[in-house]
Amino acid sequence: MDKLQYNLIIIGGGPAGLSAASAAYDAGERSILVLERDTRLGGILNQCIHNGFGLHTFQEELTGPEYAQRYIDFLMERGIAYKSDTMVVSVSAGEDGMKEVAAVNEADGLLLLQCKALILAMGCRERSRGALNIPGFRPAGIFSAGTAQRLVNIEGYLPGRKVVILGSGDIGLIMARRMTLEGAKVLVCAELMPYSGGLKRNIVQCLDDFDIPLKLSHTVVRIEGKERVEGVVIAEVGPDRKPIPGTEEHYECDTLLLSVGLIPENELSIGLGVKMSTVTNGPIVNESLETSVPGVFAAGNVLHVHDLVDYVSEEANLAGRSAAAYISSFEKESSSGQTDRIPIAVSGGIRYTVPACVDPGKIADWLKIRFRVGEILRNRKVVLYLDGEKAMSKRRHVMAPGEMEEILLTKKELNRHPDLKSIEIKVEEG
Repeated sequence: MDKLQYNLIIIGGGPAGLSAASAAYDAGERSILVLERDTRLGGILNQCIHNGFGLHTFQEELTGPEYAQRYIDFLMERGIAYKSDTMVVSVSAGEDGMKEVAAVNEADGLLLLQCKALILAMGCRERSRGALNIPGFRPAGIFSAGTAQRLVNIEGYLPGRKVVILGSGDIGLIMARRMTLEGAKVLVCAELMPYSGGLKRNIVQCLDDFDIPLKLSHTVVRIEGKERVEGVVIAEVGPDRKPIPGTEEHYECDTLLLSVGLIPENELSIGLGVKMSTVTNGPIVNESLETSVPGVFAAGNVLHVHDLVDYVSEEANLAGRSAAAYISSFEKESSSGQTDRIPIAVSGGIRYTVPACVDPGKIADWLKIRFRVGEILRNRKVVLYLDGEKAMSKRRHVMAPGEMEEILLTKKELNRHPDLKSIEIKVEEG
């Protein structure tokens, strides 16, 4: 079977893949193919019918489908090729630097593709009940929050009438409001951690505005019912995250929604040999969002879970431009993705950074470094050190694990350290 050749293949037609494709085209690349496993482009945004998208990117408030359509229009206007209903089954890299992609769909059957550069934009999936070890039977009425969102917003079904939500991620908070608006009664939202995993605005707009209680440091310890959920028992947990005896509360309900975390879809990345972060479960990337495999880039939720789609688009834009630059110098490209990069060290409660390493010589004017903290921190300073010297500092009144933080690494500061050996970002008492 002949292998179809493209300069750039993008796996995923959601907000990351669409933005990366448009950016690569605008950077001069014309041989581009986007592969999407769903029936239409847009990714998860197609079921996110609430507003709040696009404030950073378009300076206006859009729903998820409206935001996705903007980028779909960009794709169509540029004439970029795409295939929907297409599942990528394997990816490999040859010694000549070419990447090989095997995919299947109903129209073409098995597709064997080759490309010079590859962008991973597969998004993420929800953590399921199986990962939680909740005691009880396996009755109907237990859904991940994203599944419930699709049932309500796309399929037109109401999953239940009396609902308990475990986890306070953004999807769970949004579904608390959505279920209430559809006539269901959301009894409580329980969160294992002592802080919410969602954005502050979603806590206010989705729980507080509808008088839905949020119980922090609580979890589900028992599910009742054999055929259908009949009730759940919630208990308070201690600092060790174990239930405290005597704190159990019973809720009679017919539905349990789980919003207990997102996992980047990186099975293809692992099969390709990409080095992965044990913190984000996504690829380790450099300042160009290039992985440890030369010519393979990553962006969006496959890289690390984002709180705002605007940040996904911005990040993917960089990946698209970087891939186009890689392709233009493909014949003479010899550097491996992480060679001679300076790792970014973190301390003071920061869990990780994206990128994780930097080549100062490849930064144009500035580089935006994004990171998350591991707990709620108040009245702190985020300080950037270059070779142990303070280069930048910004004060933050509150930092929470559910919200992305960022700091700029500028070329001006880098020029003051021509032989830079270390980069560190610290959170200090403010």
